Amino acid sequence: MRMMLAMLLVTMSCTNPTPVATTSSQPASPPPAVAATTGPRVIFPDGTVISVEIAAEEELRAEGLMYRDHLNPNAGMLFFFAEDGEYPFWMKNTRIPLDMVWIDANKRVAAVKINVPPCHIDDCPSYPPHATARYVLEVAGGVAQQHGLKPGDALQFLGTEHVVAH
Repeated sequence: MRMMLAMLLVTMSCTNPTPVATTSSQPASPPPAVAATTGPRVIFPDGTVISVEIAAEEELRAEGLMYRDHLNPNAGMLFFFAEDGEYPFWMKNTRIPLDMVWIDANKRVAAVKINVPPCHIDDCPSYPPHATARYVLEVAGGVAQQHGLKPGDALQFLGTEHVVAH
């Protein structure tokens, strides 16, 4: 027993529980953004990971990102359609500019609209892709341009294997 007590005292005297102050002439940088590793996500060609909400049902597709005041640059909404088609989108009741990325069945970018403005009137314009798509990704305005998305780029979908569009 005395031996255990002696070892405990030696161990405690060898540690320094008091934090050591450091000085720096530069402000502390924020921690790096942690890429989502679970849940549905889309990966851009440059490796950027976008966590996505899924809109695979008519009701969710109709509401989209309406009434949102902010959208994180690493977040978005991925719309699933049951078949290939030309799917025009509009911005009714949308409060923030968005980028719209139409994606074909092979998960290649078919068309991109950058910084589509919000619409606060009843007769909002529609934005057709002039391309066939199976999916549409909406992200915060400027994100697609920032990452250089263009027609023909291959995207990866993760965590969407069991999504069925209705």
